[in-house]
Amino acid sequence: MAAHSPHLAAILQAKGGSMKITGCEIWTVVVRAKAGTVNSPEFGAATWDHVPKHLIRLQTDDGVYGIGETGRGVGRSAVESAAQSLIGLDPLRIPLQDLPIDIGRAEGAPTGRTHEGSHGTGRINPSYDAFEMALFDLVGRHLQLPVHALLGGKVRDQVAIDFWIGQMSPDDAGRAAGEAKARGFHGLKMKCAIDDPWEDRIQAILDAAGPDFTLTLDPNERFYRPVEAIGLARRLARFPTIAMYEDPVPKWNLDWYRQIRAAINVPLALHLGNPRDVVNAIKSEACDHFNLGGGMVEFVRMASMASAYGSHVWHGSGVDLGVAEHSYLHACAAAHACVLPSDLVGSWVREHMLVESPMTFTDGQVAVPDAPGLGCEFDMDAIRHYSVARLDVAGS
Repeated sequence: MAAHSPHLAAILQAKGGSMKITGCEIWTVVVRAKAGTVNSPEFGAATWDHVPKHLIRLQTDDGVYGIGETGRGVGRSAVESAAQSLIGLDPLRIPLQDLPIDIGRAEGAPTGRTHEGSHGTGRINPSYDAFEMALFDLVGRHLQLPVHALLGGKVRDQVAIDFWIGQMSPDDAGRAAGEAKARGFHGLKMKCAIDDPWEDRIQAILDAAGPDFTLTLDPNERFYRPVEAIGLARRLARFPTIAMYEDPVPKWNLDWYRQIRAAINVPLALHLGNPRDVVNAIKSEACDHFNLGGGMVEFVRMASMASAYGSHVWHGSGVDLGVAEHSYLHACAAAHACVLPSDLVGSWVREHMLVESPMTFTDGQVAVPDAPGLGCEFDMDAIRHYSVARLDVAGS
């Protein structure tokens, strides 16, 4: 089993004692999006907000706990399997960079991230990141350290955030941009497609928010081919407020990204979630910057890779709830290259974040918490309201 860092090992030795994970509470929740925050009616209603998430709380025999949140659509059986993998273990002796979590197949199957083909290839338990959050939170609470200290220490006190919208009409996009500007944001990211009303939409945003308000365009590969992507970028070149094109064409074709990058004067970004894809993008010189996902440890690692390439990064989003977004905040704080505005967007899109005291955004930034652990607590009344199922997993 991998050892903790010398710094953390010294803290553990000074702290003394041991504890054992005794159980895991699991709530399955569905939290819808607020009306008018995602798509205009002509682009169709969002459906991702119907997809359940799972909230978890790991318990120990000395009363310390840690909380976590899965991504959308993670199967309940994967969460239960991961919980069973950890019950009976001492969280202070678990290597936080490679958790011993069963991938949820047959008995004796590989665990953690270090086996062949781990993160991002379908051979890692899909609830891994939720348990990473919970264990970092638990250890941080026990040691009275914020999670960013366990990730190597924060390099910034504030993390930049941009506003976010779905696919909107010019009128609705202008209204959203005006709201974003009034709330102190300096830019927004929007979903889009090649046939959208481009000039009218961008002009409406600029009319509402001013000429310095920046835009990241994220079509989820729906610019389709280089000819369409390059043609649109040249049409929109008169709008210098466009700061980034993210995932304009299918991400598997890095040759197309090189072609687009050579033809336009606006930075190009890829939204990636595992180190192999980051390596391939760097080797291919396919983009300027990265929108990165993955768990906290993985994010900091991939951000370091991007930094070595000379790129900047931001943290992606699944329009998540409060626990996940707090984990992203700590990861952003610990990554030198994370200087671009990140996608911590759930608080103005979701009906509730299911945590007490959600993040406060000031001047397009959010403060990094220094409280022990993740720095957030479940709002149990809200969880009961949005819960569709609950389960306790306990040791035998």
